[in-house]
Amino acid sequence: MTIPYRDDLAYIHDVGHGEFARRAVPGLLKVLREGKVTSGLVIDLGCGSGIWTEQLLAAGFDAQGIDISPAMIQLAQQRAPQANFRCESFLRAKLPTCAAVTSIGECVNYLFDRQHKPAAALAKMFGRIHRALQPGGHLIFDFLTPQLLLRGDPPRRFREGDDWAVLVEVETNTRRQQLTRHITSFRQVGKLFRRDRESHLVQLLDERKLAAQLHSLGFRVVRLAGYGDMKFAAGHVGLLAVKDKL
Repeated sequence: MTIPYRDDLAYIHDVGHGEFARRAVPGLLKVLREGKVTSGLVIDLGCGSGIWTEQLLAAGFDAQGIDISPAMIQLAQQRAPQANFRCESFLRAKLPTCAAVTSIGECVNYLFDRQHKPAAALAKMFGRIHRALQPGGHLIFDFLTPQLLLRGDPPRRFREGDDWAVLVEVETNTRRQQLTRHITSFRQVGKLFRRDRESHLVQLLDERKLAAQLHSLGFRVVRLAGYGDMKFAAGHVGLLAVKDKL
């Protein structure tokens, strides 16, 4: 298994693409509070550099972050040293009893753990989450759907900052409902720029099938158009799944 988000891309994602997580915070906290989840452990699957994890601590929750990237985990530990972080695939992670589980930023779409087929792996993960959640506990996550292929996004995108630049080339497979993001990154090290390249395979997911899986486990499922004032673009969907109280 190739480790994704190595040092340079992890750094670029943190400094250049962390806005999604920051904008999501007020809406996520509102969902938790409206569901009377105001304390306890929240597990953040695909925690990245710990932006949301840090805000969970600030809001009075205990927090645990899980991510497959060692570089991301290192950044997260620096940002939120009071949280507990684990470097492993969240598709296989054992989960302790908790008040909520979140996965922010379409993490469930990424096929980083090639040992698992997407549908079966997610079904097993949802089962583990349901068993770990306390009655009334919340699962909140967002993901990309096949509608993304209809948006007409440009196949090449370029962004840059003071000490970094990144080029993303997107290859689509309509039959498999997958896309591959070929990412070339440049990060300044001293006076020179270091180049690296990663390819991320993304499986687009059917909203109805996911909701049906969650229903079958005993979740009540609500569709989210966004996190608070931050709305998702076409082809990007959120789900809130609440474990029934005993």
